[in-house]
Amino acid sequence: MRTYVIGHLKPDTDSVVAAIALATLYQNASCFGRPEAIAAIAGPVNGETKFLLEKFNTQQPVILTAAQLEEKDRIILVDHNEASQRLEGLNQSQIIEIIDHHKANINFNEPIFLTFKTWGSSNSIIYFMMKKNGFMPDKNLAGLMLAAILSDTVGFKSSTCTDKDRELAIELAAIAQITDLEAFSLEIFKAKSSVGQLSDREIVENDYKVFDFHGKQVMIDQLETVEQAQVLQQRQAGLLAAIATVKAERKVDYLFVAITDILQVNTKLLLMDEAHAQVAEKAFNAQATGSVIDIGAKLSRKKDIAPQIEAALAA
Repeated sequence: MRTYVIGHLKPDTDSVVAAIALATLYQNASCFGRPEAIAAIAGPVNGETKFLLEKFNTQQPVILTAAQLEEKDRIILVDHNEASQRLEGLNQSQIIEIIDHHKANINFNEPIFLTFKTWGSSNSIIYFMMKKNGFMPDKNLAGLMLAAILSDTVGFKSSTCTDKDRELAIELAAIAQITDLEAFSLEIFKAKSSVGQLSDREIVENDYKVFDFHGKQVMIDQLETVEQAQVLQQRQAGLLAAIATVKAERKVDYLFVAITDILQVNTKLLLMDEAHAQVAEKAFNAQATGSVIDIGAKLSRKKDIAPQIEAALAA
């Protein structure tokens, strides 16, 4: 029997590093009874995560498919819980534990282990678990976990960031011997925001999650960049065409692409048609201009974007 620790579809840094960190904790802390834990990912890593894995000399987790799983294998989910965000084809009965910082939307036939906290990063939760169980990450893993917290909280700027995230990040920085968090955050942002090599479709599928909002399948993709103006001015037509293609292929009811300027603290949504514009205008109490709506100083899909869209659809 194998026990895999895995994050969501289209893995981001917090998801990938959470799998590595939790598997490492379970391999070294006998109290959990999961010494065979294996870190896995549901797809290829993005440029930011690749940069960070190389920087901290850490091997990329194995890419796992449902077809590779045997009936006796077990799954631990990190950084997600909704069925639409899980490994495609995964048998829910194989899930034995979830560790997450998002809103719960689950229904299991049997009890499982659940750890949910209202913090800005899954890695904050996992480092907290490490501390509680007397295990300290080494310098490289601490650097990765710190990077994941900074990435998910946008350098502590996101509305999801809590005092606990800052406290734990500072402790990890000490272990990793990183003294300038602002400079390190900028290094992460540069790796995150390089979009010149991405196709229009790759931007639309850059970092997405699919939500079930009142029976509607809603895909929300987010691109965090320092080149928001250039992306919207130079690539808008191609991105709108890619949105239409991806929406049709994935058979979702709505597809919103958020272009977030992580330095200016601003997000604009790309809207493929009038139906999307109506939902966005209701959600954010703002007026669309053409195919773009400025939703202001909102950085978090989890807290600032998805709940507002869900409320608009409910209304």
